[in-house]
Amino acid sequence: MIEALGLTKEFRLFQRREGVMGAIRDLWDRDYQTVKAVDQIDLKVNRGEMVGYIGANGAGKSTTIKMLSGILVPSSGHLVVNGFVPHKERVEFCRRIGVVFGQRSQLWWDLAVSESFRLLSRVYRIPEPVYRQRLDRFVELLEMADFLHIPVRKLSLGQRMRCELTAALLHHPDLVFLDEPTIGLDVLAKDRIRRFLLEINRELGATVLLTTHDLSDIEALCSRVVMIDKGKIVYDGSLGNLQDSFGQGRTIKVDFSAPVSLAELQASFGHRPVHWETPESRRAIATFSAKEVAPAEVMKILIDQYPVLDIAIDATKIEEIVKEIYQGSVMV
Repeated sequence: MIEALGLTKEFRLFQRREGVMGAIRDLWDRDYQTVKAVDQIDLKVNRGEMVGYIGANGAGKSTTIKMLSGILVPSSGHLVVNGFVPHKERVEFCRRIGVVFGQRSQLWWDLAVSESFRLLSRVYRIPEPVYRQRLDRFVELLEMADFLHIPVRKLSLGQRMRCELTAALLHHPDLVFLDEPTIGLDVLAKDRIRRFLLEINRELGATVLLTTHDLSDIEALCSRVVMIDKGKIVYDGSLGNLQDSFGQGRTIKVDFSAPVSLAELQASFGHRPVHWETPESRRAIATFSAKEVAPAEVMKILIDQYPVLDIAIDATKIEEIVKEIYQGSVMV
């Protein structure tokens, strides 16, 4: 579906000099700096995959999506999407894709939602019976019946996003680009959209490339995540593998039925690299790396030697791992 090899996009930025004399010099002698927004990335996405594409602001996500969708022309590299070279075959290519940008609308602001959908059906040349069947299905899945005849400008953010998704999928595209589709939505609206996307992926087999800062979207929807940083892909795999490889930190919180001292706990674990805190006489917190000490071993020692009342183990959250990668404190 998507095959990119050595894909690169460079921008030539004008460096303005300071002051009046600098402005005069810029008239004849301009200074430019070349910036690589995307730097030699290799990306392959198979048909029917749902892939999360994540990165910090300015990492190169949007530039990549614009090249994949034909908006920008790559500076170098090989790119084929759904059998097309996007920037060379834009008209036919665009008939086969759907795009949702969270901050931009493809609906007509002053028209009723149903009228916008009908106009889009003409744009994509969808036969009337097929259009009615598809629209009815989307209205049912996204619960849109109550606001089909309301102007787009009067919709809430959650209602508008449901309409944007419908507009992007009416023509049954082979490939869908989603940029922050749940931004600003409440929990119920997010859940509705996620369930809809999973259902559409199952029914149509559409390939989905999702860019978002909300990692719960990735966890709910995507079997694979690609992370970009400073224009380069730094991770490509499953979220589970990311957590297994880089999220080895574990925290065990234990409550005892009788007081237990810090010295007792430290003595019980001897040379094992487990750090203990005792915020209360009957409560202790252990932090350690699962690479160095097995969580099951820690729990067994506690249960065998102490009057344990309650015990809980927490793994490093995926958000923390990704944040550390962005900040450069974890190498991938």
